[in-house]
Amino acid sequence: MRKIINLIFSLNVVLVTVNAQTLSEETIIIDTNYGKMKIKLFEETPLHKANFLKLVQAKAFDSLLFHRVINSFMIQGGDPLSKNAKPGDSLGHGDMGYTLPAEFNTKLIHKKGSLAAARESDDINPKFESSASQFYLVMGKKRTMDDLKKYEDRINKTRYVNCARTFMKTDDGKKLKRTYDRCKAENKVDSAKIINAQIEAFIMTENLKTPEYKFNKEQIEAYTTVGGTPHLDGTYTVFGEVVEGMEVIDKIAAVKTDKRDRPLEDIRIKVWLTK
Repeated sequence: MRKIINLIFSLNVVLVTVNAQTLSEETIIIDTNYGKMKIKLFEETPLHKANFLKLVQAKAFDSLLFHRVINSFMIQGGDPLSKNAKPGDSLGHGDMGYTLPAEFNTKLIHKKGSLAAARESDDINPKFESSASQFYLVMGKKRTMDDLKKYEDRINKTRYVNCARTFMKTDDGKKLKRTYDRCKAENKVDSAKIINAQIEAFIMTENLKTPEYKFNKEQIEAYTTVGGTPHLDGTYTVFGEVVEGMEVIDKIAAVKTDKRDRPLEDIRIKVWLTK
């Protein structure tokens, strides 16, 4: 029982499947010290799309920094506090005063060049709500089939935990938990084991109603040829992608950074809409 309870409070992922992505008519330019990138947003993430376009039109991103850079992982920007930051300042804490609901979609994956929303950590953000302004562009790296198998196992484990969490919030789950706790308190070890087995049986039955997660053909192709960060799928909202200027990500990712992953040289951005 302790194992189940610990898992319930240690992981939290929501996975939703919808149709393949549709690129927006709008094209966004992100201009940097290292060149320009053209971005298309996804119609399947309307809240994130509308918010990003609103901020671009308001010039909210202009003069901000790519403040967090990790080679072979991602480059992150959009912190409003970075506009006037001094060298060595800790960044990544600024926001717009609101968040966006997660818009997860298994068709929108963290392949190289994907645009995704940053967010606060799981422990203080259990619903995985997105930062309104902070975003990142995926660099990642090419993955092997063994890598993807490990990520599949991780996703399936997380789905089991979500199922367990849901059951433990039901009346039956709460009742069994109270009985289990009473048996433990009274040192009735065998009875506690029986109750735990009943809980596991309920959770397993519910979990089996959802097919086992497997990367599809398109995902495998993307992660083994283009590369990316599969372990972020289903936990951070992907809402666009680079359609031109992918090499700029590599150039920025290669710069020298401090111990907080902030580039030693300021990499400022200017963002606008184009046709």
